[in-house]
Amino acid sequence: MDDMLIEDIGMGTTNGEEEVEAAGYSQDPDMQTSTGEEVDGEAAVNQEPPTSIIVTNLLAQTFDEPEERAIFQSLFHDVDETATFQYFKSFKRVRVNFASAAQAAAARNKLHLTEFRGEIIKCYFTQPIILGSNREGGPHLQPPKREKQFLISPPASPPVGWEPIEEAEPLVNYDLIAAVANLAPGEAHELHPPTEDKPGIIVRV
Repeated sequence: MDDMLIEDIGMGTTNGEEEVEAAGYSQDPDMQTSTGEEVDGEAAVNQEPPTSIIVTNLLAQTFDEPEERAIFQSLFHDVDETATFQYFKSFKRVRVNFASAAQAAAARNKLHLTEFRGEIIKCYFTQPIILGSNREGGPHLQPPKREKQFLISPPASPPVGWEPIEEAEPLVNYDLIAAVANLAPGEAHELHPPTEDKPGIIVRV
């Protein structure tokens, strides 16, 4: 199967992870478990166990040669004959999708930290990307609060506590007005006297 873009690749990882139990799954503290995951400080309970795993540390030939792909896929077809594969050559990773969470856990338990073509492959459960938090009752990103909506589209009446702001009086530069008043018509006014290396500035009105 050609490379495909996915929205959830959960990875993370230490070499001394606990083995996955057949009835569920567990990972290192940085990865979520079947009991839920932290989202903005709140636990997302009732999270479904993943049915896919990410396999890392693969050689380039696994992505380029059909024979190598067939050998690689046979490792997972022993667990689930209907397993599908998504190859990500740029990341040297493969996503393997199983029919059930139990099969995904069994495959990870069997193949995690095993040798394949001279390399130790690692298997991690996929993690869903949850935008925002569950405070509003859903996993989707919420729009901002309407705190200043009345400034964009004023309603029939302003919000409670709103008061108009009086504009400050314009600043009058009396020194500038006096200087302009001293410019008599028909006369030349020297603004800057000349020096040895600079000419003077004269304004003729």
